[in-house]
Parts: sequence; C-alpha cells; structure tokens
Amino acid sequence: MLKVVIIGYGEMFTNMIAGTLDSGSAVVGVLRHSRVKNIPIIRRLKEIFNPDRDYNYVKSYGLYDIDARSANSEKFRKELLKLNPDILLVASWSEKIQKLTYDIPKIATINVHPSLLPQYRGPNPYMQTILHGEEKSGVTFHLMDERFDTGAILEQRTVEISPSDTGKELKAKTVLTARGAICELLEKLSEDVIFPVAQNESKASYYSTDFDNEIRFNQSANEISAKIRCIHPWSYTYFFLDKYVFVPNPYKITIMENTTPCDIIGGLVEIDANDKSITIVSGDGKLVRLAGLKLYGAINQFFTKRVLTKLQKIYGK
Repeated sequence: MLKVVIIGYGEMFTNMIAGTLDSGSAVVGVLRHSRVKNIPIIRRLKEIFNPDRDYNYVKSYGLYDIDARSANSEKFRKELLKLNPDILLVASWSEKIQKLTYDIPKIATINVHPSLLPQYRGPNPYMQTILHGEEKSGVTFHLMDERFDTGAILEQRTVEISPSDTGKELKAKTVLTARGAICELLEKLSEDVIFPVAQNESKASYYSTDFDNEIRFNQSANEISAKIRCIHPWSYTYFFLDKYVFVPNPYKITIMENTTPCDIIGGLVEIDANDKSITIVSGDGKLVRLAGLKLYGAINQFFTKRVLTKLQKIYGK
C-alpha cells in the first residue's frame, strides 16, 4: 500500500483524494491551499463560520490536515520527512515547488495537469483548449521538475470537448477522468515499474492567463462562441451596443447560416427584447444569436429588457 501526501485545492484536489483512496493507497496527509493564501486568523474564522468544500472534504475523511504556510517551507518539509510518503501528489497549486520539496518522497512527486501535455502548458488549460477550438483535451500525470509542466509523463487520458461545453463542463469532465486515472496509476506503481516518457518539446505550447474579455464580431461565429464559453465560470465576456455594455449567456448561443439581406460584418439583424437576444453577422458571414443577455452591472441587469426594447425601436429590428 502506497503512502500519499496530496496538496491542492478545488475539484481536482478532492478528486485526487477520492481516486487515491479508491486505489487502496493511504492518504497520510494533505495540505490545503487555503493555508497558503489566507493568514491564520482569517482562515480559522472562515473554517468556523463559512468552511469551504476542501475543508469539509478533508474533515469528512478524517485526514491529517498539515499545518504549513507553503509547500516550500521548512515546516512542510519536516512534515514530509516525518510522514515518509511514497508519493507527493500535486493537484492544483499556485507556488512553484522547489527541488528540496519534490525530492523528499521515496518514489516521486507527481503533478496532475488538465491538458494533453506538452500542449497547453500553463494555468487554466480548460479555458485555452476551448478558446483555440480543440475537440479534445485531457489530463496528464507527470513527474515534477524545476520547470512548469515539463516533467516526464507517467499517464495520460483524453477528454472530449463538446461544441456547447463551457470551461465549467470541461473541468467537471476532466477532474472525474483524473480520479479514475490516478486510481489506476497508483495501482500500477504499487505493483510494477513504470517508465516515464519525456515530453516532445517540438509539440509544446504554453499559454498565460491573459485574456481580452471584449467580443469583437469580426471573428468567425465559432471563435465568438468559443470565446464566450471558455471563460465561464471564472469570468465573463462583454460587447458594446450603442452606449450600453451587454454580457452574453454562455449557454444561449446559436450559430445559423445567413439567409437575410444583411451581409455586413457586425451588422445587426435582429433584437428580441422578450428573450433578451440580439442576432449579428459574424466575420465569416454566419449569424450569431446571443440570448439571455444582461446589461453589465448588478443593478443595470434588471433593466435589460427595457433597454433592448428601446434599442429595438431605435434600430427598427
């Protein structure tokens, strides 16, 4: 039975705990990211009055909750030495983990990255794979080294991207896939020798979190759709119509062939105040219908229908 320490946050963190336990391995300790990002007094107050999912999950399994402010701290390293794990599993983390830390486990420190490495290295590949029109993504388990997402690969699984997926749906599918994959990987590691495969640097790509949230209708219909969907649920896109700023609904996008007389890129074809929608000609000549629109701003959104009714009269649409 392998002994595993898991560090991370969010859905990937909890699914890695679940997958590790599914494999029959022992989770001998966890380090929650909330210990890193919050000062102790704030964290303790949150745990008392508004505990997050990670805290509740760890407590529900009675796991040893390591008290350290950094994965690179002496305190955490001493805990690792005391726990003597076979595997340190990294499941979403904000720090670059130093060699002094990732060399401690007896077998390896393994990072889980939600893309098919070496493609889409970097933060939030859920967003980037949708933005770039990919039809599939995946999850990769690789050895930790001194650079981000570059270590030799131990296991990969593919995840299909549906045309309607937002970042939220892709993430949900990916973490569930990762849960099954870590279970099988730990079973293999406990029974056999696995030979890591070096990443092919000629196929590598890296993307930062830079993102232009404004929708520009000179892009193709599919590009517009991907841009709106990819950033949900972490943020939102917007566009200008007249003097107003609208936020589209990532679940209410329709792409249609243009059978109207309007062939001007960015041309306004229809405004429907009842379902809070507009239809516009995209850069490739197709029509994009965005329904469920909201005016930007917590208060302004309640006046969306009124403003669209006004614009409908102004533009005669």
